[in-house]
Amino acid sequence: MTNRQPQKISTTVLTLNDLAELANYSLMDTLNCDPDATENGVDHQPRQVFSGHYVPVNPTPIKDPEYVAHSKSFFSELGFADSMAESSDFVRMFSGDMSQAPEPMRKVGWATGYALSIYGTEYIQQCPFRTGNGYGDGRAVSVLESVIKGQRWEMQLKGGGRTPYCRGADGRAVLRSSIREFLAQDHMHALGVPTTRSLSLYVSKTETVQRPWYSEGSRSENPDMMISEAVAISTRVAPSFIRVGQLELFARRGRSNQHPKAMEELEKIILHLIDREYADVVDKHLSTSEKVVLLAREFQRRLTSLMANWIRVGFCQGNFNSDNCAAGGFTLDYGPFGFCDVFNPHYQPWTGGGRHFSFMNQPNAAQSNFDMFCSALRPLLLSHQDSMLELDEIQSGFSQVMQTKMKTMWAAKLGLELDIAVELEINSGTLNTASHQASCNELISELETLMMQTPVDYTIFFRELSSIPDDIGPLKKSFYNPLYNSNDRDVKEMDKRWTEWLEKWKSLLNISSDTNDANTASPRTSEDISRQMKLVNPKYILREWFVKPAYQQATAGNYALIRELQDVMTQPYAELSKEMEDKYYRLKPAEFFAVGGLSHLSCSS
Repeated sequence: MTNRQPQKISTTVLTLNDLAELANYSLMDTLNCDPDATENGVDHQPRQVFSGHYVPVNPTPIKDPEYVAHSKSFFSELGFADSMAESSDFVRMFSGDMSQAPEPMRKVGWATGYALSIYGTEYIQQCPFRTGNGYGDGRAVSVLESVIKGQRWEMQLKGGGRTPYCRGADGRAVLRSSIREFLAQDHMHALGVPTTRSLSLYVSKTETVQRPWYSEGSRSENPDMMISEAVAISTRVAPSFIRVGQLELFARRGRSNQHPKAMEELEKIILHLIDREYADVVDKHLSTSEKVVLLAREFQRRLTSLMANWIRVGFCQGNFNSDNCAAGGFTLDYGPFGFCDVFNPHYQPWTGGGRHFSFMNQPNAAQSNFDMFCSALRPLLLSHQDSMLELDEIQSGFSQVMQTKMKTMWAAKLGLELDIAVELEINSGTLNTASHQASCNELISELETLMMQTPVDYTIFFRELSSIPDDIGPLKKSFYNPLYNSNDRDVKEMDKRWTEWLEKWKSLLNISSDTNDANTASPRTSEDISRQMKLVNPKYILREWFVKPAYQQATAGNYALIRELQDVMTQPYAELSKEMEDKYYRLKPAEFFAVGGLSHLSCSS
């Protein structure tokens, strides 16, 4: 079947029928279906999938669905009427019942398999068959692919029920974790971080499942009780949901010739990825080997930028395996994620993640995922040595590109001009080096030490710094000193060190703003610098202790706090009302530290 071209409709999508007219199923129409799959999508028991790019599968509807929320910002971007989110046919479709989907929508969804590697080591024991052929979308079912305003989007139900990849689990997501993911995706987009998008969220009024969780105030590392939770389905949207782990799976099959079409399927999924995610930078008329090289170079650019953005806003993904790494270079998984309160390079919200997936170690995890990405491309270049050498060069250059992106990011957070921050080589012939001996790296290293020793709130510190304070007084709003006052640190000595650091930083701002060189841009004022810094240093982040009362209230049917958080967290750089500032721009209360479900959590479900 060939791709069906969408019909033109009005700029506003008012009904599900209007949306149906935009359906365009490139994945199912151009890639290989699992030959052992059923035609009707009734395929909900764990089994091995030996070949094919996808398995047709029907989502399992949640019982008695109720509207919780939709992303008003994303609806607006797509041209969707807000009223559609609560219309009966839209609720039915996006709570898992495709049986009445209007034509030309299809009444069957699809799930995909993928492989798993952790820091470059492949694992198959997560698959119940110990072969790797049963690992994939266990509870995520894509239900629609469409072209809207010239952009292709895939819509996927999280918690949509069992698939052949469910590994014996129930295929459900609960309201608690669904709210977390729904809010986080909207928030990350507003922060300027590439991400999957939130569309809608529905909860069952009658269906529940048992999940391990923490008792109130528990300081246990892992959940200490079982609770009954309402099931929910959130719809997440992306240009595609192709993961690095997906490419790994097909490369593994191709290298070992697991079936006659193995190499063909590897090439098809990679070319499909290029069409879906990289068509704007990879010329369709190039040879496959040339396309593969350009793909690797662009993915390197996107992935390194993504890591710098994660650290810029204090985000820790928590579980950055290859199967949680989108091949399109955006944030994909919102399971055990978290945003830093207290700055800590080893911050890790997930109890099972360890330091290898901790906050400042995420660029290293990304490099391992990129290595596996390149490894998956190599089988297509075996007869193209020049292209293979180019790929090797791109892969070996990841670390340097990552370092440059990180320097650029820190420069932006600190208000330094990029050419100074990246190199920061002081020319003794034109500048007074006595007051500018610290390099950017030294400045950041000293800042990191101070932030850990004081310690400080990561978001509040950089936001207060963005006002370019005259002294350290405003910065102290970010200090958690009273909480960490168990030692005998000399406060005056720390104040002195902070004051010295602030003076060094401001002297570097003078380098970037006070110049007599006629060939440079106009000098920047403090107001200019402050304005630019506030565009990269958010005032509001989605702290876990904000989210918990929202999902607790939602359990009782009160969704008001969810909507308030939506409003605040989609304006993370704005100066909001004093009421909102007092509520959401403040230090983490002492009683929330080390509490399960607030400071740490098991893999969220």
